[in-house]
Amino acid sequence: MLTKCLAKALGPKIVVNSVAPGTILFPGEKPSVGQRRSLPITPLRKAGRPEDVARTVLFLAATAEFITGQVIPVDGGQSIG
Repeated sequence: MLTKCLAKALGPKIVVNSVAPGTILFPGEKPSVGQRRSLPITPLRKAGRPEDVARTVLFLAATAEFITGQVIPVDGGQSIG
C-alpha cells in the first residue's frame, strides 16, 4: 500500500515501484530446511540469485518510465502458488 500511496503522491514527476524478492540464495549459501521444503512447490522449482533481483531493479530504474505504483515479485512464481 505504501508503494501505491507514494506513487499517487509523487507522480507525475517521480515514479515509485517496489521489488518483492522470494527465496534468494547467495553464492555458497545452502537453503534452510524451510526453503528446501518450499522450493519444490514453486513454479520454477529453484531459488533466485541476487542477479535476478538486481536485473529487475535495473529494468525499473533504467527503462520503466511508464510503470508506477507496482510491486514486482521476483520469486520464481511463489506468489501465484
